[in-house]
Amino acid sequence: MKAILKRWGLFLTVNFLVLFVLGIILQLLKIKPSDIISLLIYCAIFGFAGSFISLFMSKPMAKASYRIMPITRENATGKALALYETIEKMAAYKHIRMPEIGIYPSPDNNAFATGANRNSSLIAFSSGIIEDLNLDELAAVAGHEMTHITEGDMVTTTLLMGTLNTFVFFISNLLAILLSGGRSREEGFGRGTQFFFAILIQNILMIFANIAICAYSRHREYVADAGSARLTSPVQMMIALEKISNKFVPPAKKDAYTIAKINYRGPATLFATHPPIEKRIERLRRMMEKEGSR
Repeated sequence: MKAILKRWGLFLTVNFLVLFVLGIILQLLKIKPSDIISLLIYCAIFGFAGSFISLFMSKPMAKASYRIMPITRENATGKALALYETIEKMAAYKHIRMPEIGIYPSPDNNAFATGANRNSSLIAFSSGIIEDLNLDELAAVAGHEMTHITEGDMVTTTLLMGTLNTFVFFISNLLAILLSGGRSREEGFGRGTQFFFAILIQNILMIFANIAICAYSRHREYVADAGSARLTSPVQMMIALEKISNKFVPPAKKDAYTIAKINYRGPATLFATHPPIEKRIERLRRMMEKEGSR
C-alpha cells in the first residue's frame, strides 16, 4: 500500500506541475478549450502508448534479447538452487507471486528486474555475478531487485515517462503554433514550418524530460539498496556493491534494460541513471550507523 501511495503521489505531483505550466501557456496563447482538449487527448495517446507497450513487452523482450535461461526448482542445482529458494522466501515475506528467475550469459557482474507488475515479474542474473558472488552477496542483489518489484518501480517509471512524453508533445505543438504564426496553411509559414518547430522543440524538451527520469532512476537505486539492506543486512549489500563494482563490463550499446541493472558505471551527471557505487555504499553505511544508534 505504501508503494502504491508513493507511486500515485509522484504521478499526481508531476501532473499538477504539468497542468500548472500548461495553464500559463494557454493563457498566453488564448487557444480555444475545445482545441486544447483534442490536442491533449492526441498527445496523451501517443505519450502513454509507447510507455505501456514497452512495459507489457518488457519481460518477453528481455528473455529474447538476453537469451535468459530460466531457473526453476526442478532444474536448479547448487548456488542457483539456493538463490531460487532465497528469492522464494523473499517473495513470500513480501506477499507477492514468485518472480521468474533466470540467468543470461555475460561476464559482467549484473542483474535486473522487469515485468508489467509485481505479480508478473522477472529477475535476471548474469552468469558472471552467479559465479563471482557468494550466496549472501547474491541474496543482497536479489533483495535489491525484489525491492524494485515490490516498490512498483517499473510501473512508476512508465507513468512518469508517459506523463513527460505527453507534456513534451503537447507543449511542443502549442509552441510550434505560436512560432509558426497560426494553425492553418494560410496563417503564418504553413504546416511545414509548424511541424519543423514541433520536432525541434520536442527534442529540446526531451532533454529536460530525461533529466527528470534519470533523477528518479538514481533515487530508486538508493531505495532498492535500502530495501535489500532490510531484507538481508546493510553489510551484505555493501560487500555486494563493492564486489560487483570491481567487475563492470561496459555494454556494447545501451538498451531498455540498462536503467534497470544494479551495476552501471558512467559519468556523474544529470543524465546518470545510477548514483556512483561509492555514494550508494556511503548511504548504506549511514543507514547502518543510524539504526545502530537506536
